[in-house]
Amino acid sequence: MKIAQVAPLWERVPPPTYGGIELVVSRLTDELVRRGHDVTLFASGDSYTEAKLEAICPRALRLDPNFREYSAYETLELSQVYQCAGEFDIIHSHVGVPALLSAHFVPTPTVHTLHGSFNSENIKVFTHHKKQPFVSISNTQRTLDLNYVRTVYNGINPDDYPFVAQPLETKPYLAFLGRFSPEKGPQHAIAIARATGWHLKMAGKVDVADTEFFEREIAPHIDGEQIEFLGEVGNSEKVELLGNAKVALFPITWQEPFGLVMIESMATGTPVIATNMGAVPEVIVHGVTGMVCNSYEEIAAMLPQALQLNRHDCRKHVENNFSVARMVDGYEKVYEKIIQDRINQNGRIHAAQIAF
Repeated sequence: MKIAQVAPLWERVPPPTYGGIELVVSRLTDELVRRGHDVTLFASGDSYTEAKLEAICPRALRLDPNFREYSAYETLELSQVYQCAGEFDIIHSHVGVPALLSAHFVPTPTVHTLHGSFNSENIKVFTHHKKQPFVSISNTQRTLDLNYVRTVYNGINPDDYPFVAQPLETKPYLAFLGRFSPEKGPQHAIAIARATGWHLKMAGKVDVADTEFFEREIAPHIDGEQIEFLGEVGNSEKVELLGNAKVALFPITWQEPFGLVMIESMATGTPVIATNMGAVPEVIVHGVTGMVCNSYEEIAAMLPQALQLNRHDCRKHVENNFSVARMVDGYEKVYEKIIQDRINQNGRIHAAQIAF
């Protein structure tokens, strides 16, 4: 198949530090190439890929101090994609709302993976385009009446996450990895650490929009002793942080559509304690690979049980359910179905024209 993958331009593919969508796009794109597909990746110019790379900007926009308007670059990217739509069998968009309108005007089908959640601003847009084909990344995410082709869970390459059978015993710690925003719950991770006396290591990026939250709710608690802030970390530091933790905390406050950090942690063997919101119950096997809790107080209370979980079970769960191979198997089925549906539709239209 000739496939176009359309990635956001905010981060490079794959991301050097934090960037869940871009990591998924990278793993999907490269595995499709390895399986013999002809793939073109539309992304920032500093991306690394085994596919052909088409770039509208030289580097990830987050790293470019000169850019002013993200939507302008996004529009240019989509113009580039759809001007050459006839070169592809299918276009796979990971950019959400902006691709919906363009997809209507070309014969090549577009499938949209829903990486985010629905809100008051985008619900009307998605509903207006609800007949286009969509892929959900969890069953819980399906809160709108859309044309869902399949649920395909995000996948990682377990080999990128060395298994740690026994974390280091010197100064054992809990881990938090993610954006420092209210919905990711870093403030609650700190509260849990304070309530239980555990050392907490925290890593992730602080977006400009979250700077005030970080300075008000997070920074005053960072003492370098019990609460340690590592900032943005690269892949090797991320894997080390998760693998040597006793437990990873995922105390979210929103309807998380997937939660890549959970499977990254479990791949290293580290169980995850998370809030029972969004896709969490689909990703964690309660009492086996982590704990699904209904409050932050319950997370703190369940820590002793989480410490007793089998780390091999965590790793096996990821290998069996959240590997890149399993994810790409799912997307290949999606592409085949959409292309065949389009062929059948065109055949019916042609037959009707002849009959007329």
